[in-house]
Amino acid sequence: MTNNARGGSDSPKITVDVNLPVPPFEQVRRQIADLITAGVLAPGLRLPPVRQLAGDLSLAVGTVARAYQELEGASLVVTHRGGGTTVAASAELTAEGRATVLAARADEYVAAARRLGTSDDEAVAAVRAALDRT
Repeated sequence: MTNNARGGSDSPKITVDVNLPVPPFEQVRRQIADLITAGVLAPGLRLPPVRQLAGDLSLAVGTVARAYQELEGASLVVTHRGGGTTVAASAELTAEGRATVLAARADEYVAAARRLGTSDDEAVAAVRAALDRT
């Protein structure tokens, strides 16, 4: 799921930026939650073990464990003793849910662009450039 942890180039990537004011556990939690609510991670899919994901991200095990605990508290994942952590069956989301997640990320991007003092044209150009790169 991260840094090709599952081996495929199409696997979703989780990244952590230590320069952000957002704590690493929250960055991990948010990205996994977004992948689940957007339907990228399907119900029943097994997430990487805490130790593996922590190693892949160069984070402390406790940091990833906290992210998983928060996801479990939000009923997005289920942890089975000895069976790992899987995406909860109730975590399926509609296109409307994906649109909500996308709108929230867009709001965050616009807020960051405003803090940088960019114009609307510059912000839109940055999005178009990002779309062209992927």
